[in-house]
Amino acid sequence: MEPTNNGPLLSVVMPVHNARPFLNESIASIVNQTLAAFEFVIVDDGSTDGSEEVLREWEKRDSRIRLFTGQRKLGLSPSSNLVVSKATAPIVARMDADDVAHPDRLRRQWEIIERWPDVVAVGTLGDGIDGEGRHTRPRDRWRIVRRSRYIPFPHGSAMFRRSGFDAVGGYRDELVAGEDQEFFLRMTRIGRVVTLPDALYHFRYHSENATILTGARAVDAIQNGHGQNGRQLAGLYMLGSMRLWAGQSPSILAEMIATKSLHLNLPSLVAVVSASLGSISPAALRFFLRSLIRARDGLAGLQVKDGRPYEWRLK
Repeated sequence: MEPTNNGPLLSVVMPVHNARPFLNESIASIVNQTLAAFEFVIVDDGSTDGSEEVLREWEKRDSRIRLFTGQRKLGLSPSSNLVVSKATAPIVARMDADDVAHPDRLRRQWEIIERWPDVVAVGTLGDGIDGEGRHTRPRDRWRIVRRSRYIPFPHGSAMFRRSGFDAVGGYRDELVAGEDQEFFLRMTRIGRVVTLPDALYHFRYHSENATILTGARAVDAIQNGHGQNGRQLAGLYMLGSMRLWAGQSPSILAEMIATKSLHLNLPSLVAVVSASLGSISPAALRFFLRSLIRARDGLAGLQVKDGRPYEWRLK
């Protein structure tokens, strides 16, 4: 892939807000991609932790980086729309400021976009890393063989057609949570949204990451009818998951009981047992969940062939 006289064929976009501890690793994972002909558009969304200084140093080091800064924090959806609006290429690849991309990620996704004109977006499976970069949560191909209203790939791993983004109106500015889920749901109405089954993205679990909590709220809202307590329970469960894979105790059992939304059903039982075990021994719960994930990933592997894209199967 080579840039044209009218500009790059691919734009990597990344909104940043207070991500200084992880910025160097995240940016390095993009600038060192095997596919090198891209522009890297970064918007600093009112950071107060010194992120802007790190970004300006990278801008000096790599001519592909275009940095835009703002003094006032816009938030998830507005900053995501803003960074895409600054991109000049017909294909856009998202990157999140605390995560890490596999060196071959962009090339693999670009090949899918080029080969299938009806694909409007392609994400990749990933694994989980903690704040120190240690692998903590395995890849899970079960995500792409089941039917689900929730996207099977991390938001930061997505690549999409700019024409599709514009056709659906981008992210909803009014959403304070789950803007990615709602955006890709609308994208399925104009084309195929697919996932690569290889772990080409490393999602960072850490104490400042709000992605999982907001995603849980969005899924519950879209599936309808669970009520405020149900949304609180889902959010707490996912918050506990984020803490667990970050190497901490989930610390959510008391809050779960306080929601008064636990019932005599399997999901509630699983939630209580998991939260209880996590309170007693987070390491034991992590070991059990890793074993479970690896087992179902292996079973899914009987159906899934690495390298082939799989369409998001909605309920």
